[in-house]
Amino acid sequence: MKTHHLSTLIAAFSLVLPVHAQNPVQIPAQGLTVANFGGANGKAQDAAFIQPFKAAYKTEARGVEYPGDLPAIRNMLKERKNEWDVAEVESADLKAGCDAGLFERIDRGSIPHAGMLLPGTVQECGVGAFVWATVMAYEPGRFKEAPRSWQDFWDVQRFPGKRGLRKGARYNMEIALMADGVHRRDVYAMLATEAGARRALAKLEQLKPHIVWWESGSQPPQRLASGETTLSTAFNGRIAAANRERLSPLAISWLDAVYELDYWVIIKGTPRLEQARAFISFATSEEAQLAFSREIPYGPTHFNAILRYDTGRARPAASAPVTDLSMAGSDLPSAPGNMRRSLAFDPAFWTKAGGTALEKQFAQRIK
Repeated sequence: MKTHHLSTLIAAFSLVLPVHAQNPVQIPAQGLTVANFGGANGKAQDAAFIQPFKAAYKTEARGVEYPGDLPAIRNMLKERKNEWDVAEVESADLKAGCDAGLFERIDRGSIPHAGMLLPGTVQECGVGAFVWATVMAYEPGRFKEAPRSWQDFWDVQRFPGKRGLRKGARYNMEIALMADGVHRRDVYAMLATEAGARRALAKLEQLKPHIVWWESGSQPPQRLASGETTLSTAFNGRIAAANRERLSPLAISWLDAVYELDYWVIIKGTPRLEQARAFISFATSEEAQLAFSREIPYGPTHFNAILRYDTGRARPAASAPVTDLSMAGSDLPSAPGNMRRSLAFDPAFWTKAGGTALEKQFAQRIK
């Protein structure tokens, strides 16, 4: 749904606004500032969350791009400058920021639809904003057959060319083990052992001569389009956004994708606490989640939005007949068929001492 459909979207929201939105809280004169990761994601948030929220609450609100890391938030609070009220954070930063006192605690009572959200969505200091996935992406016309697995990603004979990987140990260590034959259900148990860590690092070293590292979500589709890489990990939403702008679409393999949630957090000490709570409740409502996913196919955390997403839309073509409706094709990471064949990222693993040690080993041997 594009921004010029804003009036229709607002009308739909008015039917499902939380109780406190129908009887609005007192909004401070200065508007709400929501820090996000920018790019296609930021544009989708503006269309689906921020502009409708402004209209529904008759208040000012804006989105700003930030680096997406805890030091940016920590420095802001250290200087006693609450420039942001709500921020988007990755799951691995949620607990660390909560433990460090950077975020307000979440009042579950401020989210009347909490029972309709995916398990794990409501945490002590955050509420799941959406589900996203690290997937394997490629340009279909480059190969005689479509690559389907991480084993194919490592096979530079059958699928020649450079490989794009996100810079860092997270996701890559998990992917390396799956490429080496470890089933996704066993990845973290294996990675927690010294033998598993060595196995993942050795697998990455095999691919090292062919790796082109990326740091920005915009880089994988750009490099695939130019031919600099022929296979790349990528954020699923960035591939979808690129496909909207190009005549030759990129393709995704969902098998053993790595999915996780980004979370909304409220910055500690914001003078707009009630407004921030209202925004998070609004942004996780059924209509807002559905609108966001139709702007960019990151997965809703609201069950009803997941079910409604594919209504009236052509589903992605399947390579085999669907015998189980829960495996029906979709371009949403939170669609049942995609979640069932993907690995759930474990942020707790990476925030423990073992995860920190793996980051150091990766930096020494791979980067």
